Amino acid sequence: MSDTGEGLRHIPADALTALGEAIVRGMGGAAGEAALVARHLVDANLAGHDSHGIGMLPSYVAGIRAGKLRLGAELETLRDRGPVLLFDGQRGFGQVMARAAMERGVERARRDGLAAVGLRNSFHIGRIGAWGEICAAAGFVSLHFVNVRSRPIVAPFGGSDARFSTNPVCVALPATDDTPRVVLDMATSQIALGKARVAYHKGVPVPPGSLIDHTGAATDDPAVMFEDPKGALRPMGLHKGYALAVICELLGGGLTGGGTWGSAEPEPDLIVNNMTTVILDPDLFGAGAELRRDIDAFTAWVKASPPAPGVEAVMVPGDPERRTRDERLRNGIPMDAGNWAALCAAAAEAGLDDGAVRGIVGEV
Repeated sequence: MSDTGEGLRHIPADALTALGEAIVRGMGGAAGEAALVARHLVDANLAGHDSHGIGMLPSYVAGIRAGKLRLGAELETLRDRGPVLLFDGQRGFGQVMARAAMERGVERARRDGLAAVGLRNSFHIGRIGAWGEICAAAGFVSLHFVNVRSRPIVAPFGGSDARFSTNPVCVALPATDDTPRVVLDMATSQIALGKARVAYHKGVPVPPGSLIDHTGAATDDPAVMFEDPKGALRPMGLHKGYALAVICELLGGGLTGGGTWGSAEPEPDLIVNNMTTVILDPDLFGAGAELRRDIDAFTAWVKASPPAPGVEAVMVPGDPERRTRDERLRNGIPMDAGNWAALCAAAAEAGLDDGAVRGIVGEV
């Protein structure tokens, strides 16, 4: 592990993965679920989405301690009708539940050409792009609409307090011979709560326009999301991002039967996701070859645009994650002092002392 000063460390991905596994095992998790959870979280770090990376583990530990996150839970099939599958995640690890649901959905899409998959009542399912990538790797197009039940943290457009959460949306297209997978994965808030958490631990402001304080006034201080009186995130794209968040809320939570804000009270230490996914075989339209040609042609066309001043290159969705992954596999995953302290505290909760942590990741 290297230290670049000011408390910023760079830790190899395999070391962070091993630490994540040890923490989940220490909290009572089985080896299989610990491995899935740790790999998924560190994969988010490698993709540059630190908000959904290993820094989520302290909240998972809190969820286990509070009895909100159920260890060893198994995916329950509620409906299996033609191309339609509906699952209940039993408030188990979302990395386990969402992977199982996507694998079942991909199997059904292979059989029928399409699948509509609902997953409800799962603990935090992490980076949604990972589930789109599973579908794309199988050669399918997929759309994912997610709502989040924890505490309300996003204000509606024109509102002054939080009424829903970051409600991510993902669209993934398969790779071709010339073009890697195209994966759109984004929160419908201006920034994800995890990005505010990272800024809070670093002691730096968030981008302008991201937050409001408890009075509804704009602020760049991430403390308003973690200290009382609390403020709220703003929706991305003003009314357009807000409208997309509404759609994710109703399709992710309402359509699956997992619930929406207004239908239940928030629960501390709970991060429940509901997700509606549509998986489509492009050959079902008889135009799979045309789609693959269009992916290549369009990607080449937009990337040929001369970069604007200060921009290295024009990219398509999925490119930033691939670039970041390459860099972090070479140089390690950056970890600031605040997030590292929180992770070490979670390790202590799981029965790992400083010596055990050093034995996994090296000297701190």
